[in-house]
Amino acid sequence: MFIKTLSLYAFTSIALSAAPVMADRDQLRIVGSSTVFPFSTTVAERFGKSTKFKTPIVESTGSGGGLKLFCSGVGVNHPDIANASRRIKASEVVKCASNGVTDIIEAKIGYDGIVFANSKESQLFDITLSEIFMALAKNVPTSKNGDTITNPYTTWDEINPSFPAVKIEVMGPPPTSGTRDAFVELAMEGGCKSVGWIKELKKINKDEYKALCHTIREDGAYVEAGENDNLIVQKLKANPSAFGIFGYSFLEQNSDAVQGSKINGIDPEFEAIATGDYPVARSLYFYVKKAHVGVVPGISEFLAEFTSENSWGEDGYLADKGLIPMPDQERSDWATSITSLSSLKM
Repeated sequence: MFIKTLSLYAFTSIALSAAPVMADRDQLRIVGSSTVFPFSTTVAERFGKSTKFKTPIVESTGSGGGLKLFCSGVGVNHPDIANASRRIKASEVVKCASNGVTDIIEAKIGYDGIVFANSKESQLFDITLSEIFMALAKNVPTSKNGDTITNPYTTWDEINPSFPAVKIEVMGPPPTSGTRDAFVELAMEGGCKSVGWIKELKKINKDEYKALCHTIREDGAYVEAGENDNLIVQKLKANPSAFGIFGYSFLEQNSDAVQGSKINGIDPEFEAIATGDYPVARSLYFYVKKAHVGVVPGISEFLAEFTSENSWGEDGYLADKGLIPMPDQERSDWATSITSLSSLKM
């Protein structure tokens, strides 16, 4: 009798594991990037109003946090889609696979610029990547090749005499944020490697190079302000001496109160980001769990809405929200890939 019961238990477990992943959820759940959040929310709201499906739940958790949730498993307790302001990492794909998430649809949705902004009541900065690095790096190079010191700079005029003599205070995203990842890679590393011996260091010791170029100071000059970019904007309004790091769309939506610094002489404007002239521009993505398609109602239809010209096209409603559309051919190629549910290839 015990053997029969055990066999029945084993069979039941197998049957349950082969059952649909979530027959009792009828609403999409989306997590991830705070930068992609307003775009995803806008599509979700339109989708809920114009179709028979419920409006998807969209949560701003940061790219890293969202992908962690996304990769945690298949089933009713796990999200269907993860927004990301950077491409998924190979290590995250491995983590997904270890938890049974083995088929992922990648969706590139457009471009965005990371802005270095302050209140319109303050001086507009024209800052270089090198100056950003010198202001925010934990360790900075001295005049001697191969030598670094703990960042001694406390006011902006110590970085550049044309800057005001006010305290360096920059509010930005935490390590779980894709915006933080992209800022470190594009802005911090971009400024760091402008030093000759550091650029050479990359060829000799990549780990040491990355540690120097990617490590942000922790002495109060850089303030982790969470995943809510709107909150950073509000804090800049209250503190004209501070700077904030966030996506271009938030600058666009709050241009009456905050301004984006020129970086390497280039304004953070739509065209400059689209052409790649603006030095701190990046691609935006979301990722879909293929095992949930056809089980959670509305996923395919949501993808069709997101990739419609009315949504992500040059004159689409997402452009009004600050999304920088991809060129026509790239947009067409991605629409085909996404709606045909093509699996991710790293």
